Amino acid sequence: MREWNAWYVGKAEDLAAHYGNGPVVHSRPSQYRGGLVGAVSRFFWGRPVSPRGQQRTRVHIPLASDLATMSSDLLFAEPPRVRVENSSAQARLDRIINTPQTHSALLEAAEVAAALGGAYLRVVWDGDVRPHAMLDAVDADAAVPEWRWKTLHAVTFWQTVAQSDGAEVLRHLERHEAGRIVHALHLGTEDELGRAIPLTEHPSTAWAAELVDANGAIETGTRRLTAAYCPNIRPSREWRSVPALRPLGRSDFDGVEPLLDVLDEVYSSWVRDVRLARARLIVPAGFLQPLGPGQGAMFDDDQEVFTELNMLTGRSESKPITATQFEIRVAEHKDTAEQITHDILRAAGYSPSSFGETNGRATGVTATEVVDRRELSETTRDKKSRYWSAALAQITAALLDVDRHVFGTPGVALDEDPVVSFGDQAQADVGDLARTAQALLAAEAASTDVRVRIVHPDWDDDQVDAEVARIFTETGRNVPDPATWRGPQDGGANGLGTVA
Repeated sequence: MREWNAWYVGKAEDLAAHYGNGPVVHSRPSQYRGGLVGAVSRFFWGRPVSPRGQQRTRVHIPLASDLATMSSDLLFAEPPRVRVENSSAQARLDRIINTPQTHSALLEAAEVAAALGGAYLRVVWDGDVRPHAMLDAVDADAAVPEWRWKTLHAVTFWQTVAQSDGAEVLRHLERHEAGRIVHALHLGTEDELGRAIPLTEHPSTAWAAELVDANGAIETGTRRLTAAYCPNIRPSREWRSVPALRPLGRSDFDGVEPLLDVLDEVYSSWVRDVRLARARLIVPAGFLQPLGPGQGAMFDDDQEVFTELNMLTGRSESKPITATQFEIRVAEHKDTAEQITHDILRAAGYSPSSFGETNGRATGVTATEVVDRRELSETTRDKKSRYWSAALAQITAALLDVDRHVFGTPGVALDEDPVVSFGDQAQADVGDLARTAQALLAAEAASTDVRVRIVHPDWDDDQVDAEVARIFTETGRNVPDPATWRGPQDGGANGLGTVA
């Protein structure tokens, strides 16, 4: 995860420190070893600068962070829909979930999940902040999970709340179990958790001291776990043989780190060509203006007339001023970088068109063409959305339970989980949908209800029913039902009963 985080953050010094085991300034024995140590050190970012003091231009291309952002955009650019059977609980859930804060939190969580292989969601509440329970995201490298049949059974979140100049580190541990959340404060070192100390010892955990019981726990009022793990995608190739790590997801960067490294090397070579291709002048020594004893000489390129002196020797023919400028290999570097980029995208499961590459074709295309171009990205999105649907269904059920326990609002049954659905990434063209509905009407192959749902796939049942009723009224198809109609002589009102 440290390696993936280094690519995600994209700082050159972090990449050099990770692959070079410290700032890379000169050769080290590890550069010439075999095995894993030597292979990692021979990464472009792990190579030493030799000879000592030579200028080395190293450029990082943030393609890794672009991959993480693209994954998040594909999933949550359009917020998912979460539905429950209980209408009161649905209204409460919409108030909590259908907010800019929650949608933004899901976007952020999905981006970090694509980088680190997964993300956690937990239920939190604070009446001074919001009058309802809330969802909070936790990064994968700040949690210690416990699994039961590849399902999250318990998890401990940790964060460093204080660190002295010496070796002391103060950490807050928050352990989520079914039915309760346990808080603890530990004083240790960089490598050791250390001993538990009272929660009142630090302001960031003093609030919990007033809420926990004798065991340091806060009851959640639900039998569900108030935390959920969402893997970015499974299986994890590197950890599949380690039981404790096997349920974790894999990063979008998994397996493409060498290609990301080579891409940086190509761009660094390109920039080096630019630097070396700056125009330089080679002038005769007589054209240089002395700066004094021991201070060398300079050439004034604004001077119009130069006179070369020949004292003891005979007059000799001066060499002309020569301009030197190396060629920049633009096409070679560009083609190489594009090929490596496409290889990275393919390995990560994305289509080049998702990043705006259209190969010179017009951008005014139909939704069908968009789906065709982004087929690989759409497949990857479908895979990831299933993991997110499962995690969101679990955590929103726990959210409603906690909200009912703390704020006295409606919840859901223990055997009922909310249904989560993701919309289509590429929105269909309205004209295409209208032509499809017209063809179905002409063929008498679909009812008005079905045709309305085709043209408006994002509408719910109430909206569809209302639109069908309006269509019947406008087309004069609302006629009295003979079985229920009563005329005025029977005391009935006009238009009772309709036939759909």
